[in-house]
Amino acid sequence: MLRKGFTLIEIMIVVAIIALLSAVAVPNILRARLNANETAAIANLKTLFASAQSFLAATGDEPTIFNDMSTATPPYIDGSWAGAAAASVVSKGGYDFQYSDGTAANGSFHFSATPTTYGTTGNRSFYVDESGVMFTTDGTADVAADPGHAATSGSAPSASWTAL
Repeated sequence: MLRKGFTLIEIMIVVAIIALLSAVAVPNILRARLNANETAAIANLKTLFASAQSFLAATGDEPTIFNDMSTATPPYIDGSWAGAAAASVVSKGGYDFQYSDGTAANGSFHFSATPTTYGTTGNRSFYVDESGVMFTTDGTADVAADPGHAATSGSAPSASWTAL
């Protein structure tokens, strides 16, 4: 007698193989996404730094908010950064980007990027000041409370930060 279809054992083996492959693949996919978010955050900080330096060179003034650079003619950054009029914080790609103008005690502007959700959208925070030196830290360092780093530009914000 010729049987059509699959036996229960065959179906269970296929389901077990799919479950095993999923268990291996899903963590790798999540890690790849986290790495992509961190790489995009670094690239965005470099772009923001270059834009702020160009704005400073062209106008003689530091931008006070993201909006200054996105609404200038011609714009220094695209309009997606214009959303942070007063708070100077924009969320993009799993990171919250914050800008602080030169009114800090040391007189230098800086940008910081912190993961929106630590461990899910990123594991590291990033920081760049007007010297162009990029810093990073692991963990949940409070970038907003620690951006007034040292008296000189280009030095690490605190002991927990290291240059990239």
